Amino acid sequence: MPSDATPDSYSDPLVFGQRLQILRTRKGMTRDQLGGLMGRSGSWVKAVEAGRLKVPRLEVVLRLAELLRVRDLSDLTGDQSVQVSLFAGPGHPRLGAVQAAINQFPVPRGEAPPTAHLRARLARAWAARHSAPHHRDVVGALLPDLIRDAQFAVRHADRAADRRAAQAVLSEVYSLAQFFAAYQPDAALLWRIAERGMVAAQESEDPHTIGVAAWLTAQAHRDSGPAHFDAADTVTRETLEFLEPLLPDASDDVVAIIGALRFEAGYTAARRAESGTAWRYWDVARETAERLPRDYYHRVTSFSQAVMGAHAVTIAVELHAGGESVRQAAASDATTIPSRPRRARHRIEAARGYQLDGQPDVALATLAQAHEAAPETIKYNGYAKRIILEEAESKAPARRHRASQLAVKLGLLAA
Repeated sequence: MPSDATPDSYSDPLVFGQRLQILRTRKGMTRDQLGGLMGRSGSWVKAVEAGRLKVPRLEVVLRLAELLRVRDLSDLTGDQSVQVSLFAGPGHPRLGAVQAAINQFPVPRGEAPPTAHLRARLARAWAARHSAPHHRDVVGALLPDLIRDAQFAVRHADRAADRRAAQAVLSEVYSLAQFFAAYQPDAALLWRIAERGMVAAQESEDPHTIGVAAWLTAQAHRDSGPAHFDAADTVTRETLEFLEPLLPDASDDVVAIIGALRFEAGYTAARRAESGTAWRYWDVARETAERLPRDYYHRVTSFSQAVMGAHAVTIAVELHAGGESVRQAAASDATTIPSRPRRARHRIEAARGYQLDGQPDVALATLAQAHEAAPETIKYNGYAKRIILEEAESKAPARRHRASQLAVKLGLLAA
């Protein structure tokens, strides 16, 4: 290997600091960026990488692995005896069937299902996702046929209007598939779904469909790390420039997707540690939510009046403001969120806030509530698993026992 080549952190017997530097560089993150996300300085990262500081504690290593999105914890630690696919999540048993439906383009045979029929099936699938504790299992069973039939409907459509309508349905099917594929060990599949959803949305020429696809694409960019924050902001900004002129006469669905995109802009700003910008966008999103009926709930984004308290918790947590996170968690009412997975995610965000505020026992109790609401949501959430594994090594026996029980339920520890 040439002397100026980058070592392979997955094969060379490197020390922790060297692995950290390689993985950080591959993610396109500066030391100051990583340090800021860790609540530390760039000089702290430099000292760890140079070996001037010893290997951090487990909870710090888990946080670094989470931010760097490593494939396996051993990629960072170098300890091949501890191979834990912690943050991508285990592959769901139905992942293979969904992958096949996305990757294959079967030859159409017979008559395509009517678009109205596909819309009804899609509505039932969304309803199942929001109501089922094991929502991935239910959605994963429905997706393969939905994907194939929606693709068939697009190819079968003769008139331009029918084709646009079919493209709108296909794009929303891809949106449902993106929720299923999130945190699965196939990042390429997630991006194929996001890109196909955006293409179908553009072909549909429907503002609401375009907004939904853009919302999911922006999330995919943001969750890819700081090097992709600008891309997330660009998608969000350009879509809002397209949609906001429609606000005066917009339907509730279009209002909702505008509100969801406004919050996404604040979410990304919080990831950048831009507190003022993040809360300004949250305020604008809240004002947008107030235009909607009190009982309205957007089935894709969950945007509604009911979710704004949960969104406030997310902003505070991403800004690493423990006290504010707890205050917002106390002010929000999770019981008003009708979706099981969204309610569970809110509980996880609140648990992050309690952990930041030095209240690990409350954090664990809140994660137990998340597990009760939607076991599959917490099972695939890296933040939740990090807290649980960290507290499973607590010096407090009762806390360690409670965390270990949760870890067993999630499959992180053997019973």
